Amino acid sequence: MGIWDDIKLTFRNGSNLTRLIYINIAVFVLMTIVAVAGFLMNNPEISEKALDIFSVPASLNALLLRPWTLITYMFTHKGIWHILFNMLWLYSFGRIFLEYLDGRKLVAVYLLGGISGALVYILSFNIFPAFTGVVADSVAIGASASVMAVVIAIAAYVPDYTVQLMLLGRIKIKYLALAIFIFTSVMDFSINSGGKLAHIGGAIFGYFYTMNLRHGRDMGKGFNRILDFFATMFKPRKKHKVTHKKVATEYDYNAIRADHQKHINHILDKISKGGYDSLTKEEKETLFKESQNKN
Repeated sequence: MGIWDDIKLTFRNGSNLTRLIYINIAVFVLMTIVAVAGFLMNNPEISEKALDIFSVPASLNALLLRPWTLITYMFTHKGIWHILFNMLWLYSFGRIFLEYLDGRKLVAVYLLGGISGALVYILSFNIFPAFTGVVADSVAIGASASVMAVVIAIAAYVPDYTVQLMLLGRIKIKYLALAIFIFTSVMDFSINSGGKLAHIGGAIFGYFYTMNLRHGRDMGKGFNRILDFFATMFKPRKKHKVTHKKVATEYDYNAIRADHQKHINHILDKISKGGYDSLTKEEKETLFKESQNKN
């Protein structure tokens, strides 16, 4: 089995966490190939245009032309360290998430958390004066908001769950999540403020998702139904196997009847020699069915 077959098998049989990571890696590889092609052709605009197709814009006018970017931006990364840290956090907290909640909830939190992050980013850039001069050209990419939603959601669900850190020892997940939120979303806010606003949006969704879940309300239930609908649309239909029954010929029918009569004659011969009690249970049943058919 080749590498590509291994990847397809792992994607098909793996968890939803594995699939989310694979999609992120696939988009990153695609962006990297486009960037290399742009460099070789001495045309860096190819890479920039490809990135524009996937990145979510802060401009409302641009968003109306590229509404799909509310989804695609959260799978798009630029730079190996960008995707590496996001996938490490997603893998670490995603595994804990799947210990207590199912994969459908993980996908819902990831996607809806990413959308919430994008909406907070877009609204902030169109509301606050600090972004007036850059809103037209600003775009956002990365899974950070989605990952933050997963981190906060599971930390709120099992706050006393402990993890082992290399230098700090065992620490409760609620403190680790709080530290991640502060360091990535609050400190040095003026640097990459768009990304930090998206983090905040993802964190808010993750928290409210768990609070609602504790009260028996799954905020991602309706979203999962939408995903199921689209998955059904693109799922290949199973081909129904057509079977042809063999039509018995008169010769076959006569041969079957002859074998059956031979068996009946054998039973009658046993009765004549040893009496009815010499028959086996199966032979008695056969004889009984034969007498019923003749009545």
